[in-house]
Amino acid sequence: MAKSSMRGLPLLAVAMAVRAALAQEPAGDSREDVDVAVPGGLAVLDEVVVEGNRKANIQQAVTEVVSVLSAEDIARTGEGDIAGALSFVPGLSVVGGGFVYVRGLGDRYSLALLNGSPLPSPEPLRRAVPLDLFPTDVMASALVQKTYSPNYPGEFGGGVINLTTLAVPKVPFFNLSAGASGDTETSGKLGYDYYGGKYDWTGYDGGARGMPSALAAFIAGGQKISALNNEQTAAVASQFVSWRNGLVQKIDGLPVNWSGSATGGTSWALGGGELGVIGTAGYSNKWRTRDNLEQTPGTVDLSTVNKDLRSVATEDRIVTNALLGLGYENGRNRLRWTNLYIHDTLKRTSLSDGKWHVDYGDADLREQNTAWYERELLNTQLTGSLDLDPFTLNARGSYAKSSRNAPFELGIGYSRSNNPDSAADPYGAQFVNLLNGQAGNFANIAFSNLDEDLYSAGVDVSWHLAPGRVLSLGFDRADTRRQSRRREFLFRAEDLPPGVGLLRPDNLLSPEVIGHYQIDLQESTETAAAFAARLLVNAGYLQLQTLLAPGLELAAGARYEKGEQTVKPAEVFATLTNTGLPTNLENDYLLPAATLTWKFGPGEDRQLRVSGSKTIARPQFRELMFQRFFDPEGNRTYLGNPLLQDSRFLNGEARFEWYFAPEQRFSVAGFYKKIDRPIEAYTSYPQGSPETSFANAPKAVLYGAELEVQKYFGLEGLGESGGPLGKFLSERRLVVIGNYTYSTSKIHVGADDVTDIPGAADTPASFLFQDGASLTGQSNHLVNLQLGLEHPHRLSQLTLLLSYAGDRVTSRVVQWFDIKESPGFKADLVARQGFMLGGQNIELKLEARNLFGRGYKEFQRNGDNVVYYNKYDVGTSFGLSVSMNF
Repeated sequence: MAKSSMRGLPLLAVAMAVRAALAQEPAGDSREDVDVAVPGGLAVLDEVVVEGNRKANIQQAVTEVVSVLSAEDIARTGEGDIAGALSFVPGLSVVGGGFVYVRGLGDRYSLALLNGSPLPSPEPLRRAVPLDLFPTDVMASALVQKTYSPNYPGEFGGGVINLTTLAVPKVPFFNLSAGASGDTETSGKLGYDYYGGKYDWTGYDGGARGMPSALAAFIAGGQKISALNNEQTAAVASQFVSWRNGLVQKIDGLPVNWSGSATGGTSWALGGGELGVIGTAGYSNKWRTRDNLEQTPGTVDLSTVNKDLRSVATEDRIVTNALLGLGYENGRNRLRWTNLYIHDTLKRTSLSDGKWHVDYGDADLREQNTAWYERELLNTQLTGSLDLDPFTLNARGSYAKSSRNAPFELGIGYSRSNNPDSAADPYGAQFVNLLNGQAGNFANIAFSNLDEDLYSAGVDVSWHLAPGRVLSLGFDRADTRRQSRRREFLFRAEDLPPGVGLLRPDNLLSPEVIGHYQIDLQESTETAAAFAARLLVNAGYLQLQTLLAPGLELAAGARYEKGEQTVKPAEVFATLTNTGLPTNLENDYLLPAATLTWKFGPGEDRQLRVSGSKTIARPQFRELMFQRFFDPEGNRTYLGNPLLQDSRFLNGEARFEWYFAPEQRFSVAGFYKKIDRPIEAYTSYPQGSPETSFANAPKAVLYGAELEVQKYFGLEGLGESGGPLGKFLSERRLVVIGNYTYSTSKIHVGADDVTDIPGAADTPASFLFQDGASLTGQSNHLVNLQLGLEHPHRLSQLTLLLSYAGDRVTSRVVQWFDIKESPGFKADLVARQGFMLGGQNIELKLEARNLFGRGYKEFQRNGDNVVYYNKYDVGTSFGLSVSMNF
């Protein structure tokens, strides 16, 4: 059986839970070692016998507020990635395809760990790692801790999410699975694609998008494009566009999605202990089409729009993953080596059609974009635990590397004015591309890559002073280094002859046309082409967990953390030209935390927790880089602010919990956060297009309440009614798992408060922020409800999953109306059934997602005036998968 480990759970409390608590496992008798994490590492508890439905109830045992998703909890949601499964945890919501918000605080305020070690991000806009990268088939559990304890890094604004990979099994096993899915907006419907290369279906480029020789020579020479003559410029430009990336193809019926995976493991007796190995490999290929309405406002009251486009984008996402784990266990001593590889590629093709208001009237626009985004994550970890009674020693080391490569990111626009007499448009009612950068006539291409390396190590010692008293101390070091490079080139021409601008993209930008008409190149990234960033954190902590009186536990301690964060421009030219502003943040903090837990009632089944702590949040690398970056999916450009400062948190929480029956509980909590210098996104409109940057608001508060219940109802009495349905129901139980989170937040802006933005230090904060406005990303209401019918002793589940998230701000707008998104209501249905076939265990899973077809919209509103930045139908998706256990 796979074992899970969770970093940061006090050893004493968990040991008590393992011996006393109940939870769900298949009926029968099996033996397993229970892995949990003491501060900073793994610990091995006594081997326990799991009989019937007994296992450790971690949430009840620990002193901190945690939510644990076991492998069974994850499987019940039916989600294919861990981000989707986490969306059903109280107070959590998933934003932007994989970024998890805890209690309404953005992903910058949440920390993701893998087996207790930090992770790098392959995303250019964030230091946080998108959790939709992690398939559920490599995960054993996920833990969310919402109250701070000093064994965790100080960047703990909203909470920490610790993902635990599959561990070494005691019993050999092998599993094969395959699945197919589709949705009503994509599968079998019209979509777009471009050729690219013959190996695109694998998610690996295979050399088709290698850097052109002329561009490679130009970059190696350290020259500026403006310093080249026409012949040299033409040599570079003529290798950029061909039928491979410039010719968009229509697909009348897009294929269905499909996936497959294999997982296996075994172990051997060795030297008085046990040596084990586990491995998994998976592949998925998914298509998605979005018919999106993209608008930008034209007036302050939102009564007119500047740009009004219908954009149809088709994305083919190909994910390959693999995990290899080796472990050795001897009594309470353990050594484990875990290796994880994820390769995630998005091939994107879009066509857009609409209008743009220009000086001489409304112009019709047509745009096409082709792109290839290849992300990769490689992580290797070595962890060990030694029992040196009365001490426990834990050590860990990790190296992780992430990368993102986006070559040949191509955008081309054509326009027409419908005014044959206009001197500004001599081509009249025909779509042309004059390559002059005006009125939608443009062509640009970008090459970008990002590499991030993260080295981390830690050691922890727990001293069992006496029964009910444990003193822990530890040291952590994490070193993150990022290199980000982006070169964008603009095609420019003067006075193209009549008819040339009518050519399709691959002909218009062919070597013959470029050379003959002396089409030129300009580089928009010449002053900020590359950045180097580093975050070095050294920390130590001390924590005491003690029983003050029967039923009264205290966990208290403090963490000293020193962080050095630098972001600076990197020169790519022989002469100094990078004018990007550098950042150098060097701060140290003492971060105390304490939690008092009172356990009372029959069998101490009720408990009251009170906790308080201080934590921090640092700016993310991309938020500090003074470099423009266009996000095609978000439909806007981003520009970093190198003047950002760290945010500081004061956190408080009180919670009542009642574990009234095995596997069943009720809890209610109130929480409060005071934030100094929260980082907020704001949007302005240079040249009529939205551009998002970042700034520190003066202060903010966030507070709210959570309610959670998990209850099972036996249906045995229904069998008395007779008939097949009565017998079917009487063998099952009704599962009700629900949670509700209410939160509200307010930004406080005083008359004398200032904030720093590039070129305007000490800007009045009221220019960017409105007093009393809510924080970005925060929804007032989050609701999750699971209604299930399941067999208690074998795999047979039918689960209806309902969720709702209220409107939330995605970006402030300078002296204007905020941009918001409306996630709304979603309903999913998942059925899982196990059976025997040919002597093998088979699992069949059916799923239907977004049953009511809830769409997506991001908008600005002023009364009846609405501008949609993004609005599209998501559709309903259906999936079927089969897995076989050998």
